[in-house]
Amino acid sequence: PLITYFKDSRVVVKNFDLQTYNKRIGYIIGAGDKVPEALDQMGYDVTLLTEKELSRNNLQQFDAIITGVRAYNTNDWMSKYYTKLMNYVNEGGNLIVQYNNTQFRSGQPKIGPYNFTIANRRITDENAAVTLLKPEHPVFNFPNKITQDDFIGWKQGRSIYHAVSMDSAKYETVISMSDPGEKPEEGSLIIAKYGKGVFVYTGLVFF
Repeated sequence: PLITYFKDSRVVVKNFDLQTYNKRIGYIIGAGDKVPEALDQMGYDVTLLTEKELSRNNLQQFDAIITGVRAYNTNDWMSKYYTKLMNYVNEGGNLIVQYNNTQFRSGQPKIGPYNFTIANRRITDENAAVTLLKPEHPVFNFPNKITQDDFIGWKQGRSIYHAVSMDSAKYETVISMSDPGEKPEEGSLIIAKYGKGVFVYTGLVFF
């Protein structure tokens, strides 16, 4: 028979000091994640960008553009806008690319301003120790202070599909982590200055 169990309701409320800087974000949908909704809850003005919007919009109106998980795997048209996205960064924009897997139909497309390769490397232990290689770096200090405490309570894993074979003179690596008994990985977050702007590729599982 159908049995219904009633349990006491519980709500967990956490209060923290969240600082935001600039407001307008363009978000290119990938295979699906909850990051746009999270950004909206934080108070950002999020515009979802399909191919039509990406082709028609003046990208400089956005303080940052973020590509969703596996956007370059699921959207064949992303390569058509490589130059437009790089011009956006060069003119002062911030482009953040969330992870893509290695299953590209015709080889990895150009994604960043300088060469790097995406590899099937990951940190599966959700409690793996995280080392901030450059704790003084702006990414960990503005507009919010990021410490090891921010990696407590992650689920499923830490990061996936890391960047490798990158131009070390152009890209900075700022995080190191490893699964137990394995070598440290530094490809979960890479940062490059390009013109007046910044490009970021990250395998961190923000979803």
